[in-house]
Amino acid sequence: MNSILALVLLVVGIAVVVGLGVYALTLRKEVKRREAFRLDEDRRAQQNSLENLDYVASALVQEQVDITEGAWRCKVLLEIIDPSLTEREEFQAFADVYNRTRHLKTHSARKQLTPRARMQEDKERLEVENDMRPAVLSAARSVLEWRAKSGSALH
Repeated sequence: MNSILALVLLVVGIAVVVGLGVYALTLRKEVKRREAFRLDEDRRAQQNSLENLDYVASALVQEQVDITEGAWRCKVLLEIIDPSLTEREEFQAFADVYNRTRHLKTHSARKQLTPRARMQEDKERLEVENDMRPAVLSAARSVLEWRAKSGSALH
């Protein structure tokens, strides 16, 4: 092989390797930027969920929201924040209400029920709310106490 051709191939090879190296570094920076963005989004979502949990728990304690609706919202927010929170004994009432009422229709499905079926579901919902009211209000107070102790921390 001609030495000039070998030198040209060597230079082309080095240029390709350097180009691929620069491209790899660029991709690595982009991955780091996206990861930082994702972590910031997760942090903001956690903070929003914590704030919403404060509002819903306060509304429950002040009895400004139905027991069923408040319990469902608290359960969902706790699961978003940290799924293990719903397993805590002091927050268990939210899951209990959810489990006892999840089969009931809501929104447009509720509108499609006959008046008799709607009345039956209302009766069942009110029974659950009457049974669970003290436990749910206690769980809501526990949420507020937990938040007051932990501030913005999760545990």
